[in-house]
Order: sequence, then C-alpha cells, then structure tokens
Amino acid sequence: MKKLQLFLKREDSSTNSANFSVRYKECQKNHAARVGGYAVDGCREYMPISGEEGTNSAFTCAACGCHRNFHRRQVVETEVASDSSSSSSSTNN
Repeated sequence: MKKLQLFLKREDSSTNSANFSVRYKECQKNHAARVGGYAVDGCREYMPISGEEGTNSAFTCAACGCHRNFHRRQVVETEVASDSSSSSSSTNN
C-alpha cells in the first residue's frame, strides 16, 4: 500500500492579508449503512443548537441531530483590502 504525502506551504502572515472562515454545509451521514444501503437525510446546512462555541450542544445540528463532523466543511477565504489612498496622498504634497 502506497502512502500519500501531503506538504502544506505556509506563507508569512505579514505578507498575506487573507482571513479564513469555516462554514458547514449539507449533511453527509449515511443513515442506511447498517443495512448496506446509502441514504442521507437531506439536511442542507449545519445549524448549531446553541450559539456558544465550545459547548457540547454547539457541535450538534439542530436540523438533523447529528454531529458537526458529518457536515461538509467549506473553507471560505476573504481578502482584507488595504487602504493605499492615504499613503499616495501624502506623497503628492
């Protein structure tokens, strides 16, 4: 069996001005795995029972009742725009 090696390149945080946020989408839990089938419940997006991060109820979906790990994880990258107009206006004087 071959092993797959994965190398992640980290960039310097001072040069990279992007923020990452994680969203959980549709549930992928196979409810018919015991009988050898495949059936999902149709939960379209993860909604925690409570809004407080770190509690046990924050990891349980209010819509389908399963753990957050069964939901598809989506990493969203948002870029932070820097204000370069202030530095260019001071050089023109």
